[in-house]
Amino acid sequence: MPRIKRGTLHLKKRRSILKKAKGYKWGRKKLIRLASTAIKKAGAHAYADRKKKKGVNRRLWQIKLNAAVRVFDISYSKFIHMLKTNKVELDRKVLADMAENNTATFAQIVEKVK
Repeated sequence: MPRIKRGTLHLKKRRSILKKAKGYKWGRKKLIRLASTAIKKAGAHAYADRKKKKGVNRRLWQIKLNAAVRVFDISYSKFIHMLKTNKVELDRKVLADMAENNTATFAQIVEKVK
């Protein structure tokens, strides 16, 4: 069986691992074994945090909406309930953006559902 020389493939894989680990601290940026485990962990955290980001943003929209409707002497939960009973189908993201940037339009929506 002939010998297979694979130095180029080995170097290519090594370079790609070290390129991904650029900016890491200590041995994790220059030692292959440490770098590859660090990259795997970083990928797992990135995947999980992409899912977490959606919940974080939703909580932020709720905080913004609560602050915006307190001006009209309504709590956040009552405001959401009024939106649902009046069949206003705007989501929290749009409402929070409207409350922040278009206060006049947001005030009209609040008056309509009151």
